[in-house]
Amino acid sequence: MTSPVYLKIFEDIKSKINNAGLKPGETILSEAALCKEYGASRATVRKGLAILVNEGFIYSIPGKGHFVQDPQHNKYTVFYDEMKNSINSVDKTKLLEVNIILPDERLANELQITKNKKVIIIRRLFYTDGEPVAYDVKYLLYYKGMPIVEKEIEYSTFPEMMAKGMPLFSLKKTLTISAQIPDDMIKKYLDIYNQLALLVVEQKLFDHENKPIGLGITSFRGDYIKLLGSGE
Repeated sequence: MTSPVYLKIFEDIKSKINNAGLKPGETILSEAALCKEYGASRATVRKGLAILVNEGFIYSIPGKGHFVQDPQHNKYTVFYDEMKNSINSVDKTKLLEVNIILPDERLANELQITKNKKVIIIRRLFYTDGEPVAYDVKYLLYYKGMPIVEKEIEYSTFPEMMAKGMPLFSLKKTLTISAQIPDDMIKKYLDIYNQLALLVVEQKLFDHENKPIGLGITSFRGDYIKLLGSGE
């Protein structure tokens, strides 16, 4: 089966960039020249170029054309799943609490809501081989009549908790990763009796309008988790 012309344009230019046939800062052929080379319409050429822009291979300057992008050597994609990582997986969870609360000032600011807007709090413990390895807290915006099914959230990742409210592909996510000394409550839950720092991952979820809809904070024992990032 023959690939669409716009994909051939994308693959050909991508190959030239990856093989140093086109170097950072060099100009891509004009739309008119690409139309002639591939026997394609301007709309088809623009579709191929748009994919290259979205993938970070080229950029556009209005009135001047398209240029090869400088590679971002310090940019990595981090693969994160609170239930699985490259050295361990959660094999058991314990649901500590599901409740409806009013947010404090910090939470209200994080979710960009007023202090009288109700929030669902979900607290869980994660276990591997019978050992507690992470303390997990999720905050979701509450809407009247919103069902809370404990069995469904006990083993769900954060995006999966939101799946019934909106399509997963429409969710936008940010991660903040830090090392923190746990408070006495978390130490007790994770059986920690020294000043062992935890790897704390904060997830924030946004809707298609870029409005915050949830905040998750998972505190992992350092001997449990290993995050993997890749860059091109």
